[in-house]
Amino acid sequence: MPYVMVQIPKTPAPGAPAPRSVPTSADVARLAGVSRATVSYVLNNTSAVRISEPTRRRVHEAAKELGYVPHAAARSLRAGHSRLVLMPAPTIPVGQLYGQFINELQWALSRLDYTVVQHGSVGLHGDEAARAWAELRPVAVLVPGAGLGPKGVAVLKRSGARAVVTLGPDTVEGAHALLMDHEAVGHRAGRHLCERGRRRIGVVVPEEAGLEAFSLPRLAGVRAALRGTDATVTDLPLAYTEEAGARLAARWRELGLDAVFAYNDEYAMLLMRALLDQGIDIPGETAVIGADDLMLGRLLRPRLSTVRLELPSGRDLAELVDRAVRNPAGPPETHKVLEAAVVHRESS
Repeated sequence: MPYVMVQIPKTPAPGAPAPRSVPTSADVARLAGVSRATVSYVLNNTSAVRISEPTRRRVHEAAKELGYVPHAAARSLRAGHSRLVLMPAPTIPVGQLYGQFINELQWALSRLDYTVVQHGSVGLHGDEAARAWAELRPVAVLVPGAGLGPKGVAVLKRSGARAVVTLGPDTVEGAHALLMDHEAVGHRAGRHLCERGRRRIGVVVPEEAGLEAFSLPRLAGVRAALRGTDATVTDLPLAYTEEAGARLAARWRELGLDAVFAYNDEYAMLLMRALLDQGIDIPGETAVIGADDLMLGRLLRPRLSTVRLELPSGRDLAELVDRAVRNPAGPPETHKVLEAAVVHRESS
């Protein structure tokens, strides 16, 4: 008897949802009643083509209903470069001031149709980190702090980065530079304390790894401000813990200090609490000044004196990035940033 083999198609398991196809720009165009070119113009924020507001609204509503998002890689191929701006994630503690700056920068870049991505480079440094960043093919890289060298800049540019911008104390060959003068922060604080009649001044030097790029210039700034006077400077290594603050405060009178620049407001508040717990009068026995002008410092009693810092505006930096992306052959720009001014309050 002849046998006939019959293949029975598999039926989906009961209750299993049917796979949904990925929506395309053509689907959005059909639902919105426009051309695919119009969809592309609207969703890619193309300013060269005038499109009415009602049409833009229909396209956005259709894309939202279908769950459609533009394909970043395809858009990069059409443009000849990505719209990705990469920022290495800080490997050191960063404060509220820096966080506000990053938020403003991200908003300003998004208005120019860039996407900011923070990249974790744990264990990688300098030019080695640059190779990891280059793998993502960003159109621009914003590098906070020191460590990146000319070789790293060259690696990024060979990978397609049109702009490399460093935020730190020095320029790097081939990169745009925002120079941040932390020595000036210490100089303002030291001069303020000296002008208030203080002559035995301590300077907090955080023990957290990585902060020396900021703390050592601030210490040098205090020393420079007091040069030629009869004032003395004592560096005070301090970890950011209550226990470390209490240990330092317990030997404060032994140190014989009548003032302290506490690196920033967070360390200043930590040390102030410990000094007050030891019965040390502020500012009578010891004047205290921080830096950053955090709101919490204004809520303390006594209110905290501080060095107010003015970082570059996110909008200005976004415009620098956009200029460099549009003109990658232009000469690197250098801008001095980080204005510093003392805000005198009750603690000094």
